[in-house]
Amino acid sequence: MALYHLTVSQIRRSAGQSAIAAAAYRAGECLYSDYYGEYSDYTRKGGVICSEILLPPHAPLEYQDRATLWNTVEQVEKHKKAQLAYSFDIALQNELSMEENIALAREFVQRCLVDKGMVADFAVHAPDKEDGGIPNPHFHVMTTMRPINPDGTWGQKQRREYVLDDEGNRVLDRNGKPMFNAVPTTDWGSPETLEEWREAWCRMVNEKFAKKGLDVRIDHRSYVRQGIDLIPTVHEGPTVRQMEAKGIRTDKGELNRWIKATNRLMLDIKEKIKSLFGWISEVKEELSKPKTPSLADLLISYYQDRNAGAWSQKAKGKNLKEFAEAVNYLMENKLLTLEALESRLSAVSTEFDTLSDTMKAKSARMKELQELIRQAENYKRLKPVYDELNGIKWKKQREKFETAHDADLRLFYTARRILKEKLDRKPITLAAWKQEYDRLQAEYAKLSPQYKPLREDLMKMRRVQYCVDRVLQRRQPEQEAPKKKQDIEL
Repeated sequence: MALYHLTVSQIRRSAGQSAIAAAAYRAGECLYSDYYGEYSDYTRKGGVICSEILLPPHAPLEYQDRATLWNTVEQVEKHKKAQLAYSFDIALQNELSMEENIALAREFVQRCLVDKGMVADFAVHAPDKEDGGIPNPHFHVMTTMRPINPDGTWGQKQRREYVLDDEGNRVLDRNGKPMFNAVPTTDWGSPETLEEWREAWCRMVNEKFAKKGLDVRIDHRSYVRQGIDLIPTVHEGPTVRQMEAKGIRTDKGELNRWIKATNRLMLDIKEKIKSLFGWISEVKEELSKPKTPSLADLLISYYQDRNAGAWSQKAKGKNLKEFAEAVNYLMENKLLTLEALESRLSAVSTEFDTLSDTMKAKSARMKELQELIRQAENYKRLKPVYDELNGIKWKKQREKFETAHDADLRLFYTARRILKEKLDRKPITLAAWKQEYDRLQAEYAKLSPQYKPLREDLMKMRRVQYCVDRVLQRRQPEQEAPKKKQDIEL
């Protein structure tokens, strides 16, 4: 099934990240970092199909060498918390061949990024899938954040825009320094540009699908923006998919299974509700005429006619059973008129909306808790490594320790950053989060079956609809029949 996935993040020194290490991982190469004085070796990494660097016309040709490019970026970005590069992670399509995917990805990178002045380090990955797994082809792009000047030198990310008073003089702060706003020199970091990138990739893929005559499409918009009232699944990632393919059930996999099952029920119920409201609107005028029989009378009329044409006692018995069930449903719920049936349908629809909103809220919180728990566990597990690093006073010993524990430290810095952003100085409460997740998991499991009675109620309404439609069709003036037959023949 066609899928859409495009995320853009930043590679930042403040998160313990390195442009050289990130580039080496994506390209499956061994690169040396002049900034850190260490090698990042990913030559044993599998699944890298191809990699290349695309340059705008005014960029120095030497930047086609990956080590030269990203070591230069590391040198230009001098701040210890510098933002080094943008990182794109984009899913390719299993409906297209690898050659078609690569050509499409390269076209996107060239048209949307390089032609705008960005240097792009581009790599296509196709990890080996486990038995029974789903292929996960995708591509990564690392782009520079600084523009390159026409003479090949690096430009500025931002420029100062001084605050002026009514007379055009610079406004000073309390320390006597001019106040200013930092204005980006490009629009690469704006939400509008991100939306343009997401929409452009969606459009290019769909155009390719249409050209190949494939009846599938992707959409860059969220469910909410598309007007689709469903619960979004969580992104599983290759590790979770591999575990699931081996039969190892994961929290993310379990949550996605519940969400998919719930969405199937939601779609079925919404379709039935829409259909029944439409039917009620169509027959309201017919049933509102003077001396219109009740719904029960219409059912009796339908089953009498049906029994008259039955050839066996078995068929008559089945008709009687269906009739009894339909009439009992109407009588038990006091649905003697179309207005009463419409009111019942509205109540079911309201109950469905309330249940769906509750499920969505719990699902969203469970996703949030999964991320908090994962990062908190990494933080707790790796904090001793970080503390040990801070206890080393000698520079060479410290650098040696950092090299030996590079992966652990990066995970720790990432966990610390994410927890800081999400918690806003609130304490880490890992045990409480796990208890809340377990409680929500149990509540979710109890709520999901509540869709079934609503669906059964709608199925009974659909049975009433079918019977009433058959009776009304037989009551149509006979003179309409030749006209309909003629229309069909034409």
